Amino acid sequence: MPDSTEHFGSTSVGRSVRRREDQRLLRGQGRYVADLVVPDALEAAFLRSPHAHARILAIDTTAARAMPGVVAILTGADQRADKVGSLPCGWVVRDRHGNANAEPPHYPLAVDKARHVGEPVAVVLAGTKAEARDAAEAILVEYEVLDAASDLATALSPEAPRVWDHLPGNLCCDWETGDAAAVEAAFARAAHRVRLELVNNRLVPAPMEPRAAVAVPDTAMGTMTLWTTSQNPHTVRGTLCGILDIPETDLRVISPDVGGGFGTKIFLYPEETTLTWAARRIGRAIRWISDRTEAFLTDVQGRDHLTEAELALDEDGIFIGLRVVTLANVGAYLTGGATAIPTYYYAPLLPGVYRTPAIWANVKITFTNTVSVDAYRGAGRPEASYVLERLVDEAAKVTGIDRVMLRRRNFIQADQFPYATPLGLEYDSGDHEATLRLAMQAAGMEGFEARREAARARGRLRGLGVSTYVEIAGGTPSKVVGQLGGRGGRSESAQLRVHPSGAVTVFSGAHSHGQGHETTFAQIVADRLGVPFEKVRLVQGDTDQVPFGRGTAASRSLVVAGSAIVAAMEKIILKGRRIAAHRLEAALDDVVFEPGLFRVAGTDRSITFAQIARAAYTPHDYPIEEIEPGLDETAFYDPKNWTFPGGCHICELEVDPDTGEVFLEKIVAVDDLGAIINPMIVHGQIHGGLAQGAGQALYEDCRFDQAGQMLTASFQDYALPRASDLPSYTVLTHGTPCEHNPLKAKGCAEVGSVGLPPAIVNALLDALAECGVRDIAMPATPLSIWQAIQAARSNSASA
Repeated sequence: MPDSTEHFGSTSVGRSVRRREDQRLLRGQGRYVADLVVPDALEAAFLRSPHAHARILAIDTTAARAMPGVVAILTGADQRADKVGSLPCGWVVRDRHGNANAEPPHYPLAVDKARHVGEPVAVVLAGTKAEARDAAEAILVEYEVLDAASDLATALSPEAPRVWDHLPGNLCCDWETGDAAAVEAAFARAAHRVRLELVNNRLVPAPMEPRAAVAVPDTAMGTMTLWTTSQNPHTVRGTLCGILDIPETDLRVISPDVGGGFGTKIFLYPEETTLTWAARRIGRAIRWISDRTEAFLTDVQGRDHLTEAELALDEDGIFIGLRVVTLANVGAYLTGGATAIPTYYYAPLLPGVYRTPAIWANVKITFTNTVSVDAYRGAGRPEASYVLERLVDEAAKVTGIDRVMLRRRNFIQADQFPYATPLGLEYDSGDHEATLRLAMQAAGMEGFEARREAARARGRLRGLGVSTYVEIAGGTPSKVVGQLGGRGGRSESAQLRVHPSGAVTVFSGAHSHGQGHETTFAQIVADRLGVPFEKVRLVQGDTDQVPFGRGTAASRSLVVAGSAIVAAMEKIILKGRRIAAHRLEAALDDVVFEPGLFRVAGTDRSITFAQIARAAYTPHDYPIEEIEPGLDETAFYDPKNWTFPGGCHICELEVDPDTGEVFLEKIVAVDDLGAIINPMIVHGQIHGGLAQGAGQALYEDCRFDQAGQMLTASFQDYALPRASDLPSYTVLTHGTPCEHNPLKAKGCAEVGSVGLPPAIVNALLDALAECGVRDIAMPATPLSIWQAIQAARSNSASA
């Protein structure tokens, strides 16, 4: 089936240009933080709490200080003496009474208490990594071990241990949105009501490259350079400067190649804060490379919701009310987006693709003695999609209406856009019927029952699941962010420097960690300016070279950073027109630009872009007082609205009822992503999201015991999907253009993680229905599936 992607432009945009960055990455020529060699650098090793909750009574470093190679051992008391500040949360969310969420301090090294296993208590600086680790093990810490609040389901009870002594009930914020009275009225008159209790399991992001940092002081200049594996170097710099009281002019943050992030590398962590402070304090470069165990224990994790959800329908199956109550775990400490993800990035998406008129959601953000929970690919939107799409399938069973027909009956129709939802969003465009129709055709749904019968003859159970979704992507208008409590703006910068030869350097505030910016951004510039693709170079990830930026997260790179590049190109073109008007002796309004050429309208007089570039730097004959030499422009773009990718994902699978093993037979994803710059890169991003969506549905689950010890702290216990677990995907796009950004793009990187998990679980329940299984939680492991089958059979026999 042909891909129905909408393209614009003619030369480079819309083509599957090979990623230019892959050549160096595949040949081992990438530049990662761990590759950085700094002469005479010390190695850092962190002593971490073995307890989830413990009072720190004393720290004895005497023996450790005497060990070979040790230069310094520093603790939280040293940081407090130096007035090192607390790591802030990026959002202040207000509860149902208008009160700000609780925001306890988060010091880089624990001071009075350790509040999760792995929290750093001290740092050892030594000549080698082995020496630093040996000395860290020799530090004696006297702990008073306390009971831990590790179970989200009970963390809010009055009897639960307090993560923070001043916060009874471990409640960070009791937040709500929507119209509770309208929802009550809808349920009162409903012909059908469905209710589910749902788990959005906790996930470990697990990028290929663990976190790393190298802090290098320049004692002569009084400045500092921090190399770090960050998705967001400018925010890291700004936050660090506030915590450590450093002028921003004195701190340079560089993020070179970054080997995956998925949200976990957005934030400023205690480790790079401590390294920067310590390097400045002792005047030596310091290096720290996380190992995988540290990553499991300290990297920000994702999801972890417990939800009760109810849907009300009238006699015709029309949705009339939705009520959702969610407990959202944020761990022991708030990180950058911890309060925004389960509120503003979750609940407003509960309308989904449907015209439900009355919705109310309550989210109780909860502290526990576990590592922080924040943004992970999708960040709130997968949680919302899962709740809604599970409810819709359950409603189809209760009402007896076909699950596809029920969705179609409640879809926002294509002619109803722009569409204002009852929770305050305005979807600008979409065509949910089209993406559903394409997905059903690609999945061959008309032949499914025959395939089910064939599987049954082989002793297998076969099921098919459907999920239709919408998500928010790109950026939020800075004004809206401020109104909602965000502590930073959401605009993005781009600087375009056209060199005398006509080559172009793009300085972008976004930062790639696998998305292919070096290729996609070059395509945009080549297409619009008409310069050869090979002559466009990208600079990113360096706060001294890039004017400003908000990094890469929430599928914002193309939508916001790409739009900033377009805005900078418009300035370049305008200046080029002024130079061309002078050279061609024409009025400015008569000079038009088409890719690669300035032309006087209605004549054959023209001058190439390359000639204008040369002329900009050789102003022999144009008026300097009117036209400044050079061709170098900076622009900022502030988004007017979120963008709203949507689509339909279909999964077909088989289950071995004797073992509970699941075999994914077919995954079809049809996504509305607006205009597409590079289809190959878009498909690759979707593939990655689908793999992570399958991981959440079937394999991945981060667990803690009652004492707060992580039970899944390695890949022996935490199961990532392997290539052999996944089928070949069918990925198609059907774009309706975004109406409010110049690229007409919507973002693509997270749609796989948003749409696929409910499709898989719906397919699984479709397969297990003949066994009497009505519900199952993610991850649906072979053991949990087998147990559900046995329990259903036992209940049937006893009945």
